[in-house]
Amino acid sequence: MLLIRCPYCGEDRPELEFAYAGEAHIARPQDPSKLTDEEWRDFLFIRSNPRGHHFERWRHVNGCGRFFNAVRETVSDRFLLTYKAGEPRPDLASLTGGTE
Repeated sequence: MLLIRCPYCGEDRPELEFAYAGEAHIARPQDPSKLTDEEWRDFLFIRSNPRGHHFERWRHVNGCGRFFNAVRETVSDRFLLTYKAGEPRPDLASLTGGTE
């Protein structure tokens, strides 16, 4: 079982308390009505899904109920970092020792 640290509650909790909420740091279009059908489809459904480090949104459903962001290594499923929603995207080089 994965343990995830909630940046608001401050402790590692079992993954069953959390819900995945998609890729983090996705900018919503200023005026969605001006997008083509293909651009709107891409905004809604197309995500990067990289192998390696991935920025994700999570929600501590069975805890504080708040959304937060995480950096997860998708190959090993290890969480490198969790941080509060609204905080800037961290620099991966500082997390990985300059390997990315």
